[in-house]
Amino acid sequence: MSQNLLMIEDDARLARMVVEYLGQSGFVVSHAGDAQSGLAALQASPPDLVILDLMLPDMDGLEVCRRIRALPGALAQVPVLMLTAKGDPMDRIIGLEIGADDYLPKPFEPRELLARIRAVLRRRVEGPPQVGRQLRFGTLEIDRDARTVSVGAQACDLTSYQFDLLVALAERAGRVLTRDQIMEAVRGRELDAFDRSIDVHMGRIRAAIEVDPKTPKRILTVRGVGYVFARQQD
Repeated sequence: MSQNLLMIEDDARLARMVVEYLGQSGFVVSHAGDAQSGLAALQASPPDLVILDLMLPDMDGLEVCRRIRALPGALAQVPVLMLTAKGDPMDRIIGLEIGADDYLPKPFEPRELLARIRAVLRRRVEGPPQVGRQLRFGTLEIDRDARTVSVGAQACDLTSYQFDLLVALAERAGRVLTRDQIMEAVRGRELDAFDRSIDVHMGRIRAAIEVDPKTPKRILTVRGVGYVFARQQD
């Protein structure tokens, strides 16, 4: 079955190229030339993934991403791959902080765009390797089948990629993991080696699951190494 993508991009020439190229790879791609029509198209016919340009004529792409994540139900969980200006790491960091699943700087090779789309969609469908159905650490519960996280009775809002990162850590509770090991565990390469993608995502995860994100008890930083998920919590 073909997967449906929505590209929100004001560069009509680039959009035509992407629609044609991805169409040859089996995707059905619709195009919106501005933010308002893109948001309307997303709600009218939810896609499997959104390709979102950062610079749009009527609204900043970051604001579009915020609005997507604020939509009700499953609409808020639609994966977002953001197209950013080359050499501007702050845009990428902010995009990840507000819920983008991946980024790709312009100009880009169509083959890399295709590879990243497939990686994001694969993570969403497969998730990380599963051992058992649920993980419980005190009041924190991770349901790998439903792909949900809750603390007590409160649901936690995480992107698909952040959920996979949390599971990768929780499955290896007590073991210190480097950033490379964490990315390898979720079978995806998020950003360049010197980028802050993992740190940004960990901050978002902590904000969702920690009582006090500034003094975390669940996900601990090991300076100069990486992160460890604490066995004993609450």
